[in-house]
Amino acid sequence: MEVRPFGRTGLQVSAIGFGCWEIGGGYGQIEVAEFARAVGRAIDLGINCFDTAEGYGFGASERALAQALGNRRRDVILVTKFGIGYKDKPNMRDASRARVMASIEQSLRNLATDCVDVYLIHWPDRRTPFEETMRAVEDVVRQGKARYVGVSNFKREEIEACMRVRRVDVAQYGWNLFDRRMEKDVFPYCREQRIGMMTYGSLAYGLLTGAFRSTTTFGADDWRARAGNMGSIKLFETLFGPDHFPRNLRVVEELKAIAARYGRSLPQLALRWAITNPVVSTALVGCRTVAEVEDNVGAIGWSIAEQDLADIDAIFVRHGVNAVPEGWLDAGD
Repeated sequence: MEVRPFGRTGLQVSAIGFGCWEIGGGYGQIEVAEFARAVGRAIDLGINCFDTAEGYGFGASERALAQALGNRRRDVILVTKFGIGYKDKPNMRDASRARVMASIEQSLRNLATDCVDVYLIHWPDRRTPFEETMRAVEDVVRQGKARYVGVSNFKREEIEACMRVRRVDVAQYGWNLFDRRMEKDVFPYCREQRIGMMTYGSLAYGLLTGAFRSTTTFGADDWRARAGNMGSIKLFETLFGPDHFPRNLRVVEELKAIAARYGRSLPQLALRWAITNPVVSTALVGCRTVAEVEDNVGAIGWSIAEQDLADIDAIFVRHGVNAVPEGWLDAGD
């Protein structure tokens, strides 16, 4: 497994990380026992970064991950997040000091550990001063309940505001072939500041598995059935929205030919592309099965030629798919 510096933390993180949104629910049915086997296989293959969140199934993901890790907790870099999913709060967000202190305690119970390696603010709570939140997470570190802290889905100027209070150690953002908007200003800033970069959505939430067809339908328990309509969150409209999905599928079909040039699967190509950017410390990918883990690690140990990177970009242009969507990730309220 390829490992990389995790910003200035001193940690060495695997270039591919294990994302645990799926096991929290919202992606249809997942076999818990197979998920646990996938976690174990991932560790065996050198994946050492596991990402979860309080908001993934109201703690269900954290609990499932804790059970799957068992006594191998010490072998991994454990990341969790807080700040979203509270139905009694405006925009379902809360990063107040009281929330920080309550959430870290609940996450530690869910994860069956006394300390997480990285604790992230999942989405910006713009109704709470960033100073209040950053001072609270600093206290979490001082109390020994987290080693490092950071942000997810914050605009560049919001990261800068946080940095004026307390260093942001790690940041987490969406990054895949269909969504490259972070390369405009967030990535350059994080590179300058040596902030560890986790990226999520590496396979575009399943689109880059190559398994979808124009006739694909998602079950009622799968958020993708909402066709990109996720309220204030604007991450998914250009992937699954009715005006975009058919064109995206045509792009996917042509990307398969690029993967075939290397004798690789489409997910392997997509993951290799994601970790080609030097600012990326680890690219997260959700895994349901051992087979998916084993396929994903096939993204390690090779590179994409410059001409093929250009050919990939040309596919998007040819189909009129804008890989740098306009606007930010949320409505900004």
